[in-house]
Amino acid sequence: MTDDSTSTAGFTPPVGGFQEIDGRRLFVHRTGSGGPAVVFLPGASTVGLDYAGVQQGVARCTTAVVYDRGGTGYSDPLPLPRTAAEVAAELYELLRAVGIPGPYVLAAHSLGGAYAHRFAQLYPGDVAGLVWLDAFHRDWDDFMPAAASLAAAERMAPDAAQLEQMRPALRAMRAELLADYPEHLRRPLLEAKDSDAWLRSGAAERTGLAALAAELRPGRTSPTYRWWPSPWWATTPARRRRPRTRRCGR
Repeated sequence: MTDDSTSTAGFTPPVGGFQEIDGRRLFVHRTGSGGPAVVFLPGASTVGLDYAGVQQGVARCTTAVVYDRGGTGYSDPLPLPRTAAEVAAELYELLRAVGIPGPYVLAAHSLGGAYAHRFAQLYPGDVAGLVWLDAFHRDWDDFMPAAASLAAAERMAPDAAQLEQMRPALRAMRAELLADYPEHLRRPLLEAKDSDAWLRSGAAERTGLAALAAELRPGRTSPTYRWWPSPWWATTPARRRRPRTRRCGR
């Protein structure tokens, strides 16, 4: 981990730190111990610390990792959107660099599902299971009307003027979502999320949805694992390979 605790956008993450990958710094925060590690992949307009609450719960029974992919959140800026392969390779290198061994349970929210799917295609031996949290699916267009297609969603992405009009509503929504967060996390997150840079990166990631689906289609279909009320490892292949030594339920 690097010593510099301030992102290039001028925001200091309240917890966690930075790891340099290919000359760029990625924000990462690790809690808990043991394996397989659960890695959270944020959706568009969300960042790793948006999952701090569930990370804390998972950390009671295994290693839990949140991070910001390049170009988003506290991590160094990059042109967006990016390919799923770029994001998957970046995450693979990050986990290796911070010394978190596989296999991993990838908990992917929304757009993060595209990157988790590609990770599973590229590194199948390093995936113990997948948890879809209302996640992106490559076959979306096969089941949805044209008006709700991925291409249509891209066309509806807000421009700078529309983002500015939406800012008050977004502030209110974020304040409600983070209302129960401890103040040392809540206040800096709200400040950073209201910045132009974070608003623009969230919108930019939504401009490549159809291309992501096309990238994923030629590869293998990844299995989906549901998060049941029972201990999380009971629904992953890791359950069949490892003895249960700790209970982690709701």
